[in-house]
Amino acid sequence: MSAGDPPPPIPGARLLFSIDPGTAYLNHGSFGAVPIGVQRAQQRLRDEVERNPMSFFAAPGIIERIVHTRRHLAQFLGADPEGSALVPNTTAGVSLVLQSLRLQPGDEVLLTDHGYGSNALATRRQCRRDGATARTVALPVDAGDAEIVARIRGALRPGKTKLLMVDQVTSPTAKVLPVAEIAAAARAHEIPVFVDAAHVPGMLPVEVDRIGADFWVGNLHKWAYAPRGTALLVVAPAWRRRVEPLVVSWEQDAGFPLSVEYQGTVDYSPWLAAPTGLFTMRTLGVEAVRRHNAALAAYGQRVVGEALGLAPSDLPDPGAAEASMRILPLPAGTATTQPEAHLLRQRIAEKLATEVAVNAWGGRGWLRLSAQVYNRAEEYDRLAERLPELLADE
Repeated sequence: MSAGDPPPPIPGARLLFSIDPGTAYLNHGSFGAVPIGVQRAQQRLRDEVERNPMSFFAAPGIIERIVHTRRHLAQFLGADPEGSALVPNTTAGVSLVLQSLRLQPGDEVLLTDHGYGSNALATRRQCRRDGATARTVALPVDAGDAEIVARIRGALRPGKTKLLMVDQVTSPTAKVLPVAEIAAAARAHEIPVFVDAAHVPGMLPVEVDRIGADFWVGNLHKWAYAPRGTALLVVAPAWRRRVEPLVVSWEQDAGFPLSVEYQGTVDYSPWLAAPTGLFTMRTLGVEAVRRHNAALAAYGQRVVGEALGLAPSDLPDPGAAEASMRILPLPAGTATTQPEAHLLRQRIAEKLATEVAVNAWGGRGWLRLSAQVYNRAEEYDRLAERLPELLADE
């Protein structure tokens, strides 16, 4: 395979998913896609519940199964299982930590302008409740690691900044941030760091405990083939006694993590089926999946970029070789607001039978392409062929 060529398909991988063959699904990053075998494993768990709900939900059985699953997922991510808790998604983890901080009037939480929208909303809501302030530091989309760290370091206010929240892989800009270096810069001022790693599990190799963050949360239902509603929140030892669940359950006195995980009669089937997702990925080859997806995302960015008349220098570098999402700037004046971005995404889905992500960020519109093992190079080729005409009609 020469430079610029798409990667060869992983044999049999496409058959593992139930993606509609009539749609080019180039937006795995938004909601993931659950392999058929994992769907069936989850359904078997649901069937087990209905055969005997008492047997399924009664302690200690359900608690032992939750703990076993948590340990399996934490090991995959290089995290301490005793300091990790299963949660529904990264946004739930963010809200849980924010309400546990006990911010005071005059405190502030520092965000970046690449952060996920709902996490920013959760932060601002908690700050309003506590009389604190949410502040944002701007990072250029083409900034390198050294500049990113320097800008964030310069925005910290020791004694005032009570939490720094950064994304490990940014959602609107598909950029991999140097979170270990960022955490070290904040730690020098004794400022705790929360890493939103929604896209990391399955996409990037990671050893969570080596990052040095106080809080880290990642979804396993995006790139690790778990059912939706599966994420892992990792908390540093100094904070574990302070983390309180959003809803009190019978395991409240057990403390973190069980007080967070056990929530009575919620649906535990996504969590308990998640190891089947990791098994599927390991069967395909974790590194093979990562290499394939990163190479195909880069190919898609290149061919669509060329069709839009973009030079290679116009295509943002994600900052990591394993990145499975890439963005492209849309023509000036296109999708410059989020409502306009949503409408354009819908038009592409309806007119081109292609699912992509479109975001308004930094005053312009951006197209985000994802790549997964069920995708093929010709799907990006067709988008490249047809997208310019659709945009010309905007």
